[in-house]
Amino acid sequence: ICFVVTKSFLLTCCLPIFLMGMRYYFSRKVILHYLDCALHTDMSDIEQYYMKPPGSCFWVAVLDGNVVGIVAARGNEEDNTVELRRMSVDSNYRGKGIAKALGRKVLEFAMLNNYSSVVLGTTAVKMAAHKLYESLGFKHVGVVEHYALPGMTHSLLERMFFQLRYHRYRLQLREE
Repeated sequence: ICFVVTKSFLLTCCLPIFLMGMRYYFSRKVILHYLDCALHTDMSDIEQYYMKPPGSCFWVAVLDGNVVGIVAARGNEEDNTVELRRMSVDSNYRGKGIAKALGRKVLEFAMLNNYSSVVLGTTAVKMAAHKLYESLGFKHVGVVEHYALPGMTHSLLERMFFQLRYHRYRLQLREE
């Protein structure tokens, strides 16, 4: 279409490169803003957010003296659920069962503290993350299209070049 409209082979060849560059720019911008928000909220004071409140906890996976993964749990007394949050494994250690062990730790914590279910939300695009949650027993319960991460500006260009789906999962431990 570009060539038909402009009759320019050069412009037709450059347009996909420009569009990919814009996608990269806005993806990077949004992700860096999100990380900045995380590092200035709950991840800036893990003890305050995850260790002090009742029904919450934070675990670190250590292998050969190196931190290779983290996960947090945050209890919600109103609906008797615990939210699995901030699960992350160093890319050099993925595929070794670390994420599964961290996930099981949260499930064990939820059962020991008599929560009725564990919930989580993820924007992960890799199928491995979704398969992990399902292998732990979680059921996919919905998707929010065009999800906005904290730190997003919601500009037209940002919405054009960066869109996320937010997947919600739930694991029912016992009936209320």
